[in-house]
Amino acid sequence: MNADAFRHLYGYHFAENRALWDRCIAQISSEQFTQPVDYSRGSIRDQIVHLIDVDAVWFSELIGVEPPEALAPLPGDDRERIRAHWDGIEHEMRAYLSALSDAMLFTQPIQEPEEDRALYVWQVLLHVVNHGTDHRAQILRLLYDQGVKTTAQDYIFYAYETQ
Repeated sequence: MNADAFRHLYGYHFAENRALWDRCIAQISSEQFTQPVDYSRGSIRDQIVHLIDVDAVWFSELIGVEPPEALAPLPGDDRERIRAHWDGIEHEMRAYLSALSDAMLFTQPIQEPEEDRALYVWQVLLHVVNHGTDHRAQILRLLYDQGVKTTAQDYIFYAYETQ
């Protein structure tokens, strides 16, 4: 894979994140959004925040800056705050990706934590997209269990749409 292929893959990641939010998350009640669930990260809200935080942490490591503070739960419905935070993280990710070169994919820029030092940029980029797919699938299942109509997030459909 080259830098352009990763930019395309992140186009999918960002599009599916936004589709999940717009088609499902924005449509459910506050109770559904924050309902405790004894699975993975918990509520739909907590799953979304985890997905955002992981994106932010890995890209911060690639850039070499401290990651932003994780969003602490607030009482009530804090979707507006979460969406604004997510938009900011996505903006930073897009800025990094716009400057990504093929040569950068085979560098190991991460200094901390120590266990991540041997990772190449391409491995981190692939992991973040894969992680997002995993957690979107978990969220889609939670939504389905609450009676919400969900849609597929298969990469191939994004590829068809963007050809």
